[in-house]
Amino acid sequence: MCPPELPSPDEIRPPVVAGQFYSDDSDALSSEIDGYLGRVSPETLPGEVRALIAPHAGYFFSGQVAAYAYRQIQDRPFGDVVVVAPSHRAAFSGASIYHQGGYRTPLGVVPVNVSLARDIMERSDRLNFYPQAHALEHSLEVQLPFLQRALKTFQLVPVIMGDQDLTTCRMLADALAAAARESGVLLVASTDLSHYRSEDQARALDGTILEAVDAFDPEGLQEILRTGRGEACGGGPMVAVMMAARKMGATGGRVLRYATSGEVSGDRRNVVGYMAAAIYRSQGESAG
Repeated sequence: MCPPELPSPDEIRPPVVAGQFYSDDSDALSSEIDGYLGRVSPETLPGEVRALIAPHAGYFFSGQVAAYAYRQIQDRPFGDVVVVAPSHRAAFSGASIYHQGGYRTPLGVVPVNVSLARDIMERSDRLNFYPQAHALEHSLEVQLPFLQRALKTFQLVPVIMGDQDLTTCRMLADALAAAARESGVLLVASTDLSHYRSEDQARALDGTILEAVDAFDPEGLQEILRTGRGEACGGGPMVAVMMAARKMGATGGRVLRYATSGEVSGDRRNVVGYMAAAIYRSQGESAG
């Protein structure tokens, strides 16, 4: 496949957490990610991957967990990837879709699939482009170097969610599925789980999330989050991606790895939970 044409420099969103969440040196970054991926064997799933869930903390804490998700699609022929991530810094309604240029990382520029981004955005008046949503947001950016090493060449649609309620999740899922149903798009939901709980508290809260993902139950997941029985800063992206994947023919989910920051830092008093998961379509199932 020919590499897509690179966008104009003034439309390229620069990296903002390189050198903080991950290395700003391209060789060191490639080596680190390849090391994470090399320590993981792909899971045998009963079907083809349609979506992934991956954490977005600094690679020192969550990189090895993220590798369990991205190892599932390494060297697979996904030409387009929609990454749905939560907003940590900007408040806005609906969701923001970056529909121009591309995103730069130390590994190069990932071009945006402008036509697909605009197609998605035109499907609801609550899907717009808010530059401030993307300017300083790390949760989407940190997924890209993993995708660059796993897929090599692809086009991106970056989506940042401002609202994470059920109505917004359904709206976004409908738009994603309608625009991407026949195009073999990979969906990625970016989320961490519980924040700054004890190890035991984190595992209890996060366990409810893991069960809902394994059951492929986005409505149940949304209810868990709404009632506080589980916590995830990217709960909306998870729910929206699971709903969209189901509309695109997905039939099941599997948690591939769960860990907490305490396993790396040694501090079990205040941990953050991380999960990697895959959403798949069973063999023989139609996409309709």
